[in-house]
Amino acid sequence: MIALSLAEIAEVVGGQTHDIPDPSVQVTAPVVRDSREVQPGSLFVAFVGERVDGHDFAAQVVEAGAVAVLGSRPVGVPAIVVEDVQSALGALARHVVRRLGATLVALTGSAGKTSTKDLIAQVLQRKAPTVFTPGSLNNEIGLPLTALSATEETRFLVLEMGARGIGHIRYLTDLTPPRIGLVLNVGTAHIGEFGGREQIAQAKGELVESLPEDGAAILNADDPLVRAMASRTKAKVLLFGEADEADVRAENVRLTDSGQPAFTLHTPSGASDVTMRLYGEHHVSNALAAAAVAHELGMSAAEIATALSEAGSLSRWRMEVTERPDGVTIVNDAYNANPESMRAALRALAAMGNGRRTWAVLGKMAELGDEALAEHDAVGRLAVRLNVGKLVAVGGREASWLQLGAYNEGSWGEESVHVSDAQAAVDLLRSELRPGDVVLVKASRSVGLESVAQALLETGAEGEVAAR
Repeated sequence: MIALSLAEIAEVVGGQTHDIPDPSVQVTAPVVRDSREVQPGSLFVAFVGERVDGHDFAAQVVEAGAVAVLGSRPVGVPAIVVEDVQSALGALARHVVRRLGATLVALTGSAGKTSTKDLIAQVLQRKAPTVFTPGSLNNEIGLPLTALSATEETRFLVLEMGARGIGHIRYLTDLTPPRIGLVLNVGTAHIGEFGGREQIAQAKGELVESLPEDGAAILNADDPLVRAMASRTKAKVLLFGEADEADVRAENVRLTDSGQPAFTLHTPSGASDVTMRLYGEHHVSNALAAAAVAHELGMSAAEIATALSEAGSLSRWRMEVTERPDGVTIVNDAYNANPESMRAALRALAAMGNGRRTWAVLGKMAELGDEALAEHDAVGRLAVRLNVGKLVAVGGREASWLQLGAYNEGSWGEESVHVSDAQAAVDLLRSELRPGDVVLVKASRSVGLESVAQALLETGAEGEVAAR
């Protein structure tokens, strides 16, 4: 964080100082909410959660080097006390962002936000110091914490913005006003909470509404609901996609034998070839979005193509590909799932198979509301159409819909199976996997299927896999 004294912070957040012998002491290290992340010079933000009260760690964090606690009550150590800790954190982020000389890039969408954010960050880092959202910390707490991690040297601040309702993104853009706003897509993630894709589009479009006249709205030319957002912004519009009229587009899109996308990148400044290290054709759209941001910030097509070709995955459990010593490949994409990302992952699995036996270990897609039955059935059917070798549906009712969809599509019988939980899936796979198989593991975060991927990797390391 840029250096601020405790007195300055108290004034910005409208707080009262308690037990602070010297208000001129400065916060010089990151602002954190996890006591394990405290560094000398940090400010610790104490939230009261359902199971843990951050105030209880006050003495511990000060002993570890925190200069003060930002909380809702005195804690017997240096503290700034406010009525609402979340609002105070947001006010501090707003103050710091306005003092920065950085260009703020914000992005949102129903699917691919984190992967695209990671690509943007890796491309822009080649041009100037860049700070970006770690993982998926894209809400009203994670976003200001990311913004506060910027320093005087930061030139680009890349922020992922999530939404679970109308007004959420408007709130985030008020805290951290972007100059460049990117909307990836409007899908069915959280459709049960929003009520429909039109409502999702309304919420996502709040990002482009926040942009200044000298800013840029970067919109997906291949998504009609996103493209229509051009009418909701005063900023200039830059389109990306595979459509002919896209300003930044891909031609000659293909997958390598290992399932990695390759294409020719076209920007207004020229063209250059890209072969990505990531897996799955869905990353082409993500790469084009990142390329559009980089073009707007002055990078050439050749510079962008080189950066995209060398970029890797920075966030865990997102198409994380690991090959075991016995030749079994585990694709851990278990961080989250929605219908769009599930379809993309299955297509990537099919491409990676390339003559090898493929397994799709799938679980529930959450927050789909009335669409849940149809969407799970459709994913099961798609697995059959893509000739995925075996489907293992893990969990309760939604998993049974996955398995039934597969069975009804192709009369798979023994090729699709419904198991009760992650351990049952592990037991089945341990007994049936053979060298050369490719296994995709994917479900909503609440299902916890990353444990399946981890168990299979540990099995491979121990040499327990059955050879058939």
